[in-house]
Amino acid sequence: MKKGKSKKKLIWIIVIIVIFVFSAVLVMSKGNKKETTAKTVKVTKSDIVDKALAVGSIEPLNEIAVKSKVSGVVGKMFVNVGDFVNKGDIMLEVNPDPTPLELAQAKRNVEMASIELETLKREMNRKEELLNKGLLSTQEFETLKQQYEQSVLHHKIAQESLALIEKGKVKIAETNIETVVKAPISGFILEKNVNLGDPVVPLTSYQAGTELMKMANMENLIFKGTVDEIDVGKIKEEMKAELQVGALPGKNVTGHVYLISLKAKKQDNTTVFPIEIAIDNNDGAVLRAGFSANANIIIAKKDSVLSIPERVVTFRNDSAFVMLPVGEEETKEQYIETGLSDAITIEVVSGLEEGQEVLEKKVKEII
Repeated sequence: MKKGKSKKKLIWIIVIIVIFVFSAVLVMSKGNKKETTAKTVKVTKSDIVDKALAVGSIEPLNEIAVKSKVSGVVGKMFVNVGDFVNKGDIMLEVNPDPTPLELAQAKRNVEMASIELETLKREMNRKEELLNKGLLSTQEFETLKQQYEQSVLHHKIAQESLALIEKGKVKIAETNIETVVKAPISGFILEKNVNLGDPVVPLTSYQAGTELMKMANMENLIFKGTVDEIDVGKIKEEMKAELQVGALPGKNVTGHVYLISLKAKKQDNTTVFPIEIAIDNNDGAVLRAGFSANANIIIAKKDSVLSIPERVVTFRNDSAFVMLPVGEEETKEQYIETGLSDAITIEVVSGLEEGQEVLEKKVKEII
C-alpha cells in the first residue's frame, strides 16, 4: 500500500512539473513572438513647417523718455499713468528752486547790466552833442551806438533770467516761456518716475537730466526678442511670424520680421541675436507693453506632401535610408530622397509611395 501511494504521489509531482514547464515555454514563446513583431509607420501626406523660435516681449515701436529743460522741483502734475495725451499738452509743472548763490548771482547780473547800460547811455548823450558840433566822426558814434544796443540786450537777458528763476515764467518777444513740461508726442503715459516735490535736473548738452515720465504711441507695437545663432542664418527680413502671447492664449497674433541685428550678444552663456518683428494683426486682442511672447518665424512651409516621422530615417554619407518589411520576417533597406523637415516629420521627395509601410527602428533595451 505504501509503495502504491508513493508511486501515485510521484506521478502527480511529475505531472505538475510538466504543466509548469509547458506554461513557461508558452509564455516565453508568446513574449518572443511579441518582441519579434516589428512596428511600422505608414507614409502619409501632411503639412510641414520649418520654424525658428524667438523669445522676447511686446514693446512700443517708439518709447519716449520725457525730461525737463529747466531745473527745480515738481510743483504740479496734470497726468497720470494710463492717461492719453496729445502732443503739446501740459504734463507737469516745474517750480523754480534756485540755490541762494544762483539767486544772488542772477540779481547781481541785473545790477551790473543796469550800471553798464546807464554808463553807455550818458556816454551816448555826450558823443551825440560832439557829433552835432562836428567834433566827432560818424564812424566813432556808430561804434558807440552798437555797444549801447548790445548793453540794452544784455540788460534784458539778465532781467529775463532773474524772472525765470524767481517766477518760473517769462515772455520773450511774443513767446511765453514757462517752466512746464509738454508732451513731445501723442500717446499714453506708461511710467511716472517722479512725485510732487521731487528735484528735477535739466536736460543739457552735458547731462542726461531727470527722467520724469515714459510715454508711447500704443498703436505701433512690435515684438522684441532674441533668436539662437543656429537659426539666425536661415532668417530673412519680411518672413512671416506667428506670435504666442502668454497673457492671451488662443489669440492668433501675426507679424513679419523687419530687423535682424548684425551683432550678437551673450545671454545665459549662449550666443543670441536681437530681432524685431512688426505686428500686422492682433486678432482683436488688447496688447500691452511688456507682455511676454514667443515668435515662431516661418522659414519654409509645404502643404500636403508625402512624409514620414524623421525618427525612422537613417542618415549615412549624405544619404537617407529606411527599412521596409518584406514578407513576415525579412527586411530590406530603401534609399529615399528627403526634403523639408521640422525635426519631427520629414518630407519624402522620392523612394516611397503613400500608404507604404516603413519599419520603426529597433529600440535597444537598457539592461
